[in-house]
Amino acid sequence: MNQSATAPPAGGIFFPQRPLLRLDSHAYSPAARLKIVEAGGQLKSFTLASVLLDRLADISISPRHVATLTEEIGEELRQARDQRAEDWIHHRRHQPCGPVPQAVAVCVDGGCIQTRAEGHGRGVHEQGWKENKVACLHTLAGSTFEDDPHPQPPACFLDPQYVDELVQDLKSHKRRGEEEEQSASPDERGEQPGAAAPLPEGMVTDELVSENMPPQGQPEAEQATPGPAADQTPAQAAAQRQKVDWPPKRLVRTCVATQQSSDEFGPLVAQEAYARGFFSACRRAFLGDGLKYNWTIQRKWFKDFEPIADFIHPLSYLYVAATAVAHSQAERWQMYLAWMTACWQGCVEQVLKELRQWQERLGPILPEEKPPGSDARVVVAKAVTYLENNQARMDYPRYRRLGLPVTSSAVESLIKEFNYRVKGTEKFWNRPEGTERILQVRAAVLSDDDRLSKHLKNRPGSPVRRYRAKESNQ
Repeated sequence: MNQSATAPPAGGIFFPQRPLLRLDSHAYSPAARLKIVEAGGQLKSFTLASVLLDRLADISISPRHVATLTEEIGEELRQARDQRAEDWIHHRRHQPCGPVPQAVAVCVDGGCIQTRAEGHGRGVHEQGWKENKVACLHTLAGSTFEDDPHPQPPACFLDPQYVDELVQDLKSHKRRGEEEEQSASPDERGEQPGAAAPLPEGMVTDELVSENMPPQGQPEAEQATPGPAADQTPAQAAAQRQKVDWPPKRLVRTCVATQQSSDEFGPLVAQEAYARGFFSACRRAFLGDGLKYNWTIQRKWFKDFEPIADFIHPLSYLYVAATAVAHSQAERWQMYLAWMTACWQGCVEQVLKELRQWQERLGPILPEEKPPGSDARVVVAKAVTYLENNQARMDYPRYRRLGLPVTSSAVESLIKEFNYRVKGTEKFWNRPEGTERILQVRAAVLSDDDRLSKHLKNRPGSPVRRYRAKESNQ
């Protein structure tokens, strides 16, 4: 018999017990598949996922196979996400189910990952930075108020060391600054869509910027209450502490992430908000920093949401401006306190008036001059531009009366969670489609609605999926 003439098996061995044992095409049960994909999306690398799966779950699998399975699910999640957005845009919509949320917040921001040229094999070639856009969607629980529930700034913003570290952390990443007054997406800057932009990492903080974080070591009972203002009597301070029931509590979080342009990002976020019933909520907030495309998305897709400029950003501009014009640390701190408190209380025009007076005092920048970014005239001009561009989104007392948040700390924290998986000094992504897939798995495991497990149970072609016979029209 000529062995070389024997045809190989066409489809492998058919195992009739596969559906009964709930095994997929890779011979993994749903529980094992979930562990593999979640490890691939949660841990910093596929190699680490392979090691921990072997040690903790008794699943012996190579890093390459972890990558294959994780990216396979990531691609399915991407296709499902894009199809939902396409159906929503063309009004092929399913009505949201479940109770209508009381209050909601959509926060958007961007991080950055390192990329390299494709098709060059090992090593790093033509590295660059590319932005990944992230949206955090929260349902909220909280009250509304007749009066401002928190008229004085939180204690953390009155702590010199805390504020200095916060601003240093924010301004150490050059993605902010000039770009905040301009468009920041490649498609709006005139760059080729998909090109790697030379941007350093976006500012990411964890809970550093939550609305009422106290200085380290402050007793828990005092965490939600700022120190009394100098002109307050003890009775007034006590009355203020009693009525503070703000900010709202965050309930359920889901997230959207992509490397696509802002034009494509907007409908993805809008569809997710629609599916969760956000457009039916009584109180709706859309938070962002000063990047132009954030507010383009808000005006196009979330026009009925309250646009709110993240308070941390005007705070940082004012602190840097006070540093540039003051003659001593004491003078800087007093300027910052006065300006920050005025903005917190909604008196942005008052701050603008003082900053414009400083501009007159410092003098103009002549056409032939090229002053450094640290020049006081440049710093003050940036602060003026930021406040002018965002003044309509800085009515913080009204937002607090509505029981809405005034910082985008939720999405800043979320970006840090994304960066844990996709960013690192040793990571250079050379396949855009691979990065997008990992972002989808990461978004699924970071959402609070167990969507990764649900997808694996209901994915098309799954041997454990329950299929229902189509009803006859006869």
